[in-house]
Formats: sequence, C-alpha cells, structure tokens
Amino acid sequence: MINVAILGFGVVGGGVYDVIEMNSNRLASRVGEEVRVKKILDLREFPGTPFENLITHDINDIINDDEITVVAECMGGSHPAFDYSLSIIKSGKHVVTSNKEVVSKFGSELIAAAAEHGVRYLFEASVGGGIPLIHPLCECMSVNLILKIAGILNGTTNYILTRMFGDGASFDSALSEAQQKGYAERNPSADIDGLDTARKICILSDLAYGITVLPEQITTEGIRTISSKDVADAEAYGATIKLIGYSEKAGEGIYCIVCPFFVQTDNVLSGVNDVFNAVKITGNAVGDVVFYGKGAGKLPTASAMVSDIAEAIIGSSCSVSWIEPDKTESDGYIKPISSRVAPMYLRFSSDKAGQEQILKAFASCEVVSRDEISSKERTISIVCAPASEDEIMKKVAELDRLYSVKLESKIRILA
Repeated sequence: MINVAILGFGVVGGGVYDVIEMNSNRLASRVGEEVRVKKILDLREFPGTPFENLITHDINDIINDDEITVVAECMGGSHPAFDYSLSIIKSGKHVVTSNKEVVSKFGSELIAAAAEHGVRYLFEASVGGGIPLIHPLCECMSVNLILKIAGILNGTTNYILTRMFGDGASFDSALSEAQQKGYAERNPSADIDGLDTARKICILSDLAYGITVLPEQITTEGIRTISSKDVADAEAYGATIKLIGYSEKAGEGIYCIVCPFFVQTDNVLSGVNDVFNAVKITGNAVGDVVFYGKGAGKLPTASAMVSDIAEAIIGSSCSVSWIEPDKTESDGYIKPISSRVAPMYLRFSSDKAGQEQILKAFASCEVVSRDEISSKERTISIVCAPASEDEIMKKVAELDRLYSVKLESKIRILA
C-alpha cells in the first residue's frame, strides 16, 4: 500500500483524489501496489463525504507521518506552499505539484533539496495542465540545443481572443462571457495581464536554457488594449492575435517575453482556439515539435499530477532538473527585448501630412490599412521591416515630436 497526501482540496486537489479513485486499478498496475489517499490538508471540513475522515488542518500531521510516501501540493500561491513543500521534502517524502508560482520562483531550490534528501520534486502539471510538456522537453529533447519556445499558455486569454476574432466580440464582452462560463476569475488580472503565462514561460525557459528566469525579470504585456481595429488589421494581414509566452536563444543569452503577437495563418499556433493551449518548441536537431491540448481543468491537470505520483513511486530514470545547475544567476543572461530584431505592427492616427512622413520613416513597410476618419485626419496601420524595437520606437518618437503623429497600437509579429 502506497499512501498519498493532498495539500489543498480545491478544484485540482479534488481532481487528484478523483483520478486516484477512478483509475485505481491502472495506477496499481503501474506502480505494483495499491495507492490510496491517506490525508488531505484543507481549512474546511467536508461532513458527509467519503473523505471527511481524511481531513486535517495541521501540516505536521502529514510531515510526521512516516507512512505517507508522496504529497500532492495543490494549494496555489507562493506561501505557505513553498514552505510546506520544502519541509515535506526534508522529511523524506516526494512532492508533486501544479503550482506554477512556486515552481517559477523556487523550482531550482526545491529540486536541489529533493536531490539532497533522495526524493523527487515533480511539476509536469505546472505548465500546460494535462499536456505532456516538461518530461518531453527534459528527456526526449535533451540532446537538442533549444532555439525557441513559443506557446499559447493561458486558456482564458485564448478564449477571449477567439471570441474577438470569430464573432466580432469586444474585449469587455468576451471577458464577461469567459467569467460567466467559469474560464476567467472574478479578478482576471493574472490571466489577461499575462502573469500566468509569464510564470509558465519562465519554467520552460529555466529547463530549456539551464538558468533561473523569474517572472519579474521579463517584459510582460497582456491583452487589455487589443481593439476591434487591431483584430481587423490582423485579419487583413493574414494573421490572428494570440497571447504568446516566447523565449529564444540569442548568442550566450536569451530573449524572453509575454505579449500579444500577430501570428500568421501558416503558423500552427494561429489555429489554436478557445481554451486550448499549444506550445511549439524548436530544437537544433529535431526542428519544430508542437504540443497541444487542454491547458487547465480539474481532470486534465490532475491526470498530470497523478502520473507524477506514479513516477515518484516507481523511481523512473526520467530526470527533471535545471539542465545546467551551475548557472544560478540569470542577471545579464536575459537580453532586453528592445534589442531583438523583428517586424512589428504599428497603428497611428495622423493627418495626411503626418501619414506621408510615416511612410518615409518606414520606407520598406507594408501598409495594412488606411482608415480615413475625416478630410483632415486618418489612421494608418503598417507592418514595418525587421528592426530592433529601440530603432522602431526612436522613429515613432521622432514622428510624434515633429509631426504630432500618435501611436495608437503596437503588436509584435511572431516569426
């Protein structure tokens, strides 16, 4: 008999319990003996349920129970989830988690602690929910130099953008609908402002490039400012708009960013809609590999966590760790995104004279649309030729200074 504990009995914690129960025979066959949930840590009571007698409110009941082998951390937030995880690891128990906040901030520390105490710290469910991502990246692609990662990593924002493109909904109405359907929280900031995606791309970048990339170190932009005009221009350009977590190898460093991108229709990510996630990883030997599926949800996320529980029990040879553990400092390794050379979508409001100056300043640009507002004022949307963002924004500032040209929107182009 293998005993498991669950920390936090919300959606994901309940899903872990359900998957262990409904797939108990398959799980037993996989690990060689029965697996059962022995304790559940939660602030609440659950009277009248099959698990009411498993509830504890004291983490020490789990830390000090020598019969518990694996703990599933489903709490969310940095603290006390990190503190509990570290104490549990030090007590000689494996920890599996879906907590992207803890993994993005403390993953290297917890992996090192697990190695020191002869246990495992596994976090497949922290990125992409039920999509297998972390193990393939660390194992199947381990001999590749990872050149690029581009991912739709948040189902809420992808649903909102899908509604804006497919049905012409405004951002506000699409967000309201997402909240009504349970895809977005009452306070949706972590999703629509890009923080959730930032945590996930940081985890993938940590593993791909062997460093610690913290969410606060990277440029993070959300989708609040995407307008119906941006949507129309994207379609005119043969693209859609997606919130992308992006990292790219650049010499001895990397670029890493979360922001809306124009994604052209020949890119597989352009066709990923609704609450689905997809990640395209480019290796120098394998080329492009795409992972697609439900990036969240009770059972998909729990599926990944229970798989990690099985792996921890059987002690498989799969190794999830920072690839170059000697690199613990990422300062200076993360290059400013303003130095990255790429095309960019720009939308301006200006009079006719200012519009002509825009076309002179960006001589090699592609005009996407010219929307005449009146006889004296109009908007113009362009995709400028590849250049660094510093160079592009220097020209924009000069146009504003000399010709009162106003930049209304800028969106990067996914190459």
